[in-house]
Amino acid sequence: MDLALSGKIALVTGGSRGIGRAIAHRLAGEGCGVGICARTPDDLAAAGRELADIGVATFTHAADVTVPGGVEGFIEAAASALGGVDLLVANVGAAVGGGLLESTPQDWADTFDLNVGHVVRAVRAAVPHMRRHSGGAIAIIASISGWKPSPRAQYGAAKAAEIYLAGAFARELAADNIRVNTVSPGSVLVPDGPWDAYRQRRAILVC
Repeated sequence: MDLALSGKIALVTGGSRGIGRAIAHRLAGEGCGVGICARTPDDLAAAGRELADIGVATFTHAADVTVPGGVEGFIEAAASALGGVDLLVANVGAAVGGGLLESTPQDWADTFDLNVGHVVRAVRAAVPHMRRHSGGAIAIIASISGWKPSPRAQYGAAKAAEIYLAGAFARELAADNIRVNTVSPGSVLVPDGPWDAYRQRRAILVC
């Protein structure tokens, strides 16, 4: 499928594993130059090699998006290396802490910063580059948990906030020809992820 993205510059936060890695591969397959960030250098290097093998310009950057300047530093460095920013996929997300009575106020604050705060910082850093390219597109990876309650309410609440952000940002950035959307996936089987661990436990029990 040709999505007419050849030559565009796409950045993906959390692009070394899981959904982010799959998105980065898809964008590279469409002919985009791709920049990814992640916290784990080994995973990041492996993902970068895979993208380079596709034959597109690639950029990798080790960053913790919760550290002040982390995601901003990634976007600025990627824009400099690749020649700007046309597409941003804000993919990083996770929950911190347990259930309502087990979680702490800091768990809630950390969950919101990792999800919502990272999106806000990434968008703020990317928009000036998109304006210089006369527009762009932003995709926020939310979750089905953002509209269908499930355990760990702090995660669902943060994802609901991301869904709201997309609508608010879309209205604000429309005049700059910048689209903003959310994608809300359900459970995804990722190697070494929680569903993979569950599958392996089930396989042992069946045997």
